Amino acid sequence: MSGLRQAFDEARFGGGRTLNLRDTLPTAAEAVARAESWLRQRQIEVAAAEREPEVLVITGRGNNSDSGVSVVRSAVEGLLHRLKQRGVVRQHREHTPGSFVVLLAPVHALWEVPPRDRTIEVKQPAPDPPSLEALDRDTRLLLRQLAERSLEQLGVRGDRDRFLESEMLRQFSALSATLSSQGSREEQLRTAIQAALEQYD
Repeated sequence: MSGLRQAFDEARFGGGRTLNLRDTLPTAAEAVARAESWLRQRQIEVAAAEREPEVLVITGRGNNSDSGVSVVRSAVEGLLHRLKQRGVVRQHREHTPGSFVVLLAPVHALWEVPPRDRTIEVKQPAPDPPSLEALDRDTRLLLRQLAERSLEQLGVRGDRDRFLESEMLRQFSALSATLSSQGSREEQLRTAIQAALEQYD
């Protein structure tokens, strides 16, 4: 079925209206930069040639990613939401678990974007994973910082809270495996977290 779907997609979109990020294995940041540039260019070209304004963006479904979650897919989806606010994208929908069909907005929408609300929105931080409640508050704060730095390094900029809990658990699991059975394991854990944070500096 995947081969048949690919054949239909090639017939429908062709090479000029398909962006395949899956084949080049970019980081999330690289994928976002490439996708934004490509979508803006397609918006202009589609308007000039009066072509069909739907394009296909292939991100991959993240089968080889940690926890099976595609960081690239999530980052690109966040980009599509932002480009909708900026008059580049009219709407998008999931085509397959690893691709989006994107309807480009007409060029005049770029000048019709309403002014941004400058009101500062106070956002509540994502809660810590319940399984880490036994740790001291300071340890959990350090672990949260490490998870945030790790996600930032992966290029996750938008809806980072969606991945924060799983990233905290992943970091905790990885660091716990390195601790000695001698002495306070929580003190060792804090030391390990601080050492990991220093590597990002």
